[in-house]
Amino acid sequence: MTKQHISYSELKIFTECPYKWHLQYEKGLKGFTGNIYTAFGTAIHSVCEQSALGNLPDEDFADHFDLVFLDELKKLDEKPKNKMIVEMREQSRHIFHKVFPALQKLFPGYEVYSSEEDIYEPISELDFTRYLKGFIDLVIKTPDDKYHIIDWKSCSWGWDMKRKSDSMTTYQLTLYKKFFCEKHGIDPKQVETHFGLLKRTAKSDNVEIFRVTSGPRKTVNATKVLTDACTSIHNGIKVKNRNSCSKCPFNNTEHCTR
Repeated sequence: MTKQHISYSELKIFTECPYKWHLQYEKGLKGFTGNIYTAFGTAIHSVCEQSALGNLPDEDFADHFDLVFLDELKKLDEKPKNKMIVEMREQSRHIFHKVFPALQKLFPGYEVYSSEEDIYEPISELDFTRYLKGFIDLVIKTPDDKYHIIDWKSCSWGWDMKRKSDSMTTYQLTLYKKFFCEKHGIDPKQVETHFGLLKRTAKSDNVEIFRVTSGPRKTVNATKVLTDACTSIHNGIKVKNRNSCSKCPFNNTEHCTR
């Protein structure tokens, strides 16, 4: 039975290689299962989420991070070296106390509208039923009645301009904005989108929040990528993209050979 929804991570995988998507989401095979960097990202996201919801006082940030981080590490297939674990715990201390001051500096007088908001909205442009599924890290509202969607991304020192402007990276925010507006009946002109980089190894400015354009033309382009993928999945298309083989976990395995 065909799934009724698609997440943005699924969409990215399908655009990389439809056959890889087939192996992971139809065959149920394990693809990338995480590493110490994704464990760090999950933990720092959790601190931001719980703090935004008012569930985590400042003095508990470090303990909460360590609890989630160490729990995520237990799930990994290979245990990282202790030296790296200690370094990353130390790096986290340079980030989480700077997140909300950075928000206040950019958005004076903001209020938290939602944190980890669930998105499960129908893709109305299709002639069959499919929903976009996702979670918006943070939505704040400023005194000028504008909404700001923020997606946290953990990284080492930051992103270069190529990464900041990459279509498949920024389309995530574009689509989240589209379906957030449809969910709440909000005029898209009242909503802006941003990435928040949480930088582990930066010597300063460990939190960088930058705006991503998400106007009408970009929304049309992002929606077309989404609907094209959904239509292909609906029609059972699962071709192999030979250009994406080098980094694929299924490459040259029993599941996929060139």
